[in-house]
Amino acid sequence: MQLILSRIGSALLVVFGVCTLVFLLIHLVPGDPIEAMLGESAQPADRQALRTALGLDRPLGEQYLRYLGGLVRLDLGQSFQFQRPVADLLAERIPATLELAGTALALALVVAVPLGVLAARNRGGVLDSGAMGLSLLGISIPNFWLGPLLILVFSLGLGWTPVSGRDGPVSLILPAVTLGSGLAAVLARMVRGSVLEVLGEDYVRTARAKGLSEAAVIRHHALRNAWLPVLTLVGLQLGGLLGGAVITETVFAWPGVGSLLVEAIRNRDYPVVQASVLLVSLAYVLVNTLTDLVYVWVDPRIRLA
Repeated sequence: MQLILSRIGSALLVVFGVCTLVFLLIHLVPGDPIEAMLGESAQPADRQALRTALGLDRPLGEQYLRYLGGLVRLDLGQSFQFQRPVADLLAERIPATLELAGTALALALVVAVPLGVLAARNRGGVLDSGAMGLSLLGISIPNFWLGPLLILVFSLGLGWTPVSGRDGPVSLILPAVTLGSGLAAVLARMVRGSVLEVLGEDYVRTARAKGLSEAAVIRHHALRNAWLPVLTLVGLQLGGLLGGAVITETVFAWPGVGSLLVEAIRNRDYPVVQASVLLVSLAYVLVNTLTDLVYVWVDPRIRLA
C-alpha cells in the first residue's frame, strides 16, 4: 500500500508540473490569438474589447491562478476559435484518438511478439537477421515520411484505402500501420532480448530436461517471465503513441485530439492547446503509473521488497 501511495503521489506531482509548464510555454509562443481571430485589418478598439472579454489583458499571474482554478473545477475554458466549451471539443475527438492508438498497439503486439520469439529461437540465423533488419527499418522510418509513402502506394497507386479521414474500418488501416510500425519494431527487439535472457535460466533447462517441446518451453516458461520488461516498455510506448498520434492524425486528417491540437496551435487558441497538451500529458502519466502498479502485481519480488 505504501508503494501504491508513493506512485500516486509522484503522479500528482508530475501532473502539477505539467499543468504549470503547459500554461507557461503556450504563453511564450510567438503570436497573438486576437490577431489570428480578427485579422490584421481589425480596429484597435475591437482588438482591445476582445482581449478584455477573453481575459488576456490581465497579468500573467492572475491568468495562471484562474487557469488552475478552472482545472480544479474541471473547467477547461472556452475555445477562442469555435466559441464552445473545450471539454465538448475534446469529448468529440477523444474516441477517434483512442481508436487509432488502440488499433496501433494491437497491431504492434501482433507483429512484435511472434517476430521477437522467432528471432530468439533462431539466434544468429537468417530468420534472426531478417527479423532484426525489419525491426531496425521500422525504427528508422519516421511517421511523417511513412504516412505519405503509404498514401502514395496504397491509396493513390492501388486505390485500396481512402487517402484521409475517418470513414469506416478501411480508413483506419494506414494510420494504424503508420503509428504502430515504430512501436512494433521496438517491441520486437525487446521481446527477442527478454526471451534470450530467460532461455538461459535454470528452470528453462529443467523444463527441457523433462522432455517438453521447445514450443511448450517458450509458451509456458519463457514468455511468462520475459513479459516483465516488455510490459514496462509497452506502458512507456503507449504514452508515446498518443504523442505520435499528433503527426499521424495530421498526415491522414484523422479527426482526433492530435489534429485538433495542430489546428489550435495554428489559430493561437490557448484554451484548446492547453487542454489538448494537458490531456496527452495526463494520459502519459496515467499509463505509466498504471504500468508501475501492474508491474508490482505481476512480479512478487517487488511486493516482497
